[in-house]
This record gives sequence, structure tokens and C-alpha cells, in this order.
Amino acid sequence: MARDSGTATPAVPRARTQGGSSLITEQGRTTIADGVVAKIAGLAAREVSGVYNMGGGTARALGAVRGMVGADKSVSQGVSVEVGERQAAVDLDLVVEYGAAIPDLAGAVRRNVISAIERMTGLEVTEVNVTVNDVHLPETPKTEETQPEREPRVQ
Repeated sequence: MARDSGTATPAVPRARTQGGSSLITEQGRTTIADGVVAKIAGLAAREVSGVYNMGGGTARALGAVRGMVGADKSVSQGVSVEVGERQAAVDLDLVVEYGAAIPDLAGAVRRNVISAIERMTGLEVTEVNVTVNDVHLPETPKTEETQPEREPRVQ
């Protein structure tokens, strides 16, 4: 293999090409499963600071039960994807940290997910829809001092 002087080949090949899709060629077709795209999206979304967890209430509860019985947490929890031959669409359900600016966080998540999917798969991401289901509040220790005694409302 000839190498241009001054340019190094990347350690990890990048799938995205400027000239068109590298998934359908004269030599054959590459198919990427929905689960692969969902995992990439889930990991990319979790990388963004301010994302506390992913999934709706039921999905998070089932994830907690899986964790209690020793099963691995699903990285695609809270992620729904549609994958075609050349394009993908992603829906994300997030729980954000209290204090995070939600529009800014959603934009950062969207950019990171699009970048990761397009770089790793070569698919064009047509949309990333973000739904914020909850806000994670910082936990405060409960003591008896913080619970004032209530007087009876009626006598």
C-alpha cells in the first residue's frame, strides 16, 4: 500500500464517505441492524454531560430490576431507531440533571448522536428526536430536624 507523505492512516477506519454511501457498492451490500444503531445512539447520548439516565419511568424501573438480579444494564434503554438502507432516524427518552439547560443539552445530545452514527455506520441520520421525561434532583439527606412536627388540623 502506498502512503502519501505527511498523512497517516487512522487507527480506526471511518465509514462515512463524501462521495456517497459506502454501504451499497458494486461488490455487495452492508446491512446494519437496528440494535447496532440503537447502541451507538445510547452510548453517544450518555457521553453528554447533563444526561443522568435514559428511558421512561417503566424502562428505568425494569432496568433497575435487571441490575438487582445481576443482568447488565441495556445501553439502548430509552432509544428507538428506524434504519433503512442509507438513512436512520432516532428517538431518545432522557432524564436530565437538575440545572441543565434543556434546549442546549438536547442540541448537544443531537450533535453527538448524529456524529457517532454517521461516523461509525456511514448512514445519514435524518432526525434525532429528544424527549425529556424527568429531571434528576440532587438527593438531600433526610433527618428528623428537617421534618417539622405537624400540629393537628382539627380539634
